Amino acid sequence: MKKVYGSAAEALDGLLRDDMLIAAGGFGLCGIPELLLQAIKESGVKDLTFASNNAGVDDFGIGILLQTKQVRKMISSYVGENAEFMRQYLSGELELEFNPQGTLAERMRSAGCGIPGFYTKTGVGTVIAEGKEHKEFNGETYILEHGIFADLSIVKAWKADETGNLVFRKTARNFNPPAAMCGKVCVAEVEEIVPVGSLDPDKIHLPGIYVHRLIQGDHEKRIEQRTVRKREEA
Repeated sequence: MKKVYGSAAEALDGLLRDDMLIAAGGFGLCGIPELLLQAIKESGVKDLTFASNNAGVDDFGIGILLQTKQVRKMISSYVGENAEFMRQYLSGELELEFNPQGTLAERMRSAGCGIPGFYTKTGVGTVIAEGKEHKEFNGETYILEHGIFADLSIVKAWKADETGNLVFRKTARNFNPPAAMCGKVCVAEVEEIVPVGSLDPDKIHLPGIYVHRLIQGDHEKRIEQRTVRKREEA
């Protein structure tokens, strides 16, 4: 099975359509599938739902799809760094389903394991629990959360071999493994593709069975919030 493609557009060919649910890896600007997101923008598909921790910033990450009004709904944990995200939500242009961060990760992971739902204490007694099934276990109240079964997963990794085994670099792993697991089809972009057998099996973070298509590309290394100390006078 051929998994390596020449570009993001080629890797997404035949997979995109309007109204689809896409799970995207990344946390802030760390480990986001920027090349695939650009290709989705250029494809022109619309009315998309994204399950992602956040939406990048205004001009990077999922933010570029918000600018072009290609996103109808976000399933997210955090929206604070994206002014256009907030504007569209507050004006009623964008649907938003808030999730506690751990709940969002588990909704992706559980779907990837074939588990349609799970009970959690997180959110009990808050607006998160409204309209959800409640159940008691050992005298404690839990709410039912449903797995996120995405039409497509897009993720970013550091290295891959040609069979799709992925290695993530440090905190850039973040939401990428659970996001990759929950899609019917997973497309990954990486910084380097290495020969089969060159990755230490104990260092592989996501088995290639979850990855269907793969591209290698150059990636921009942005800093979301640059913080520096004030220069001390001599």
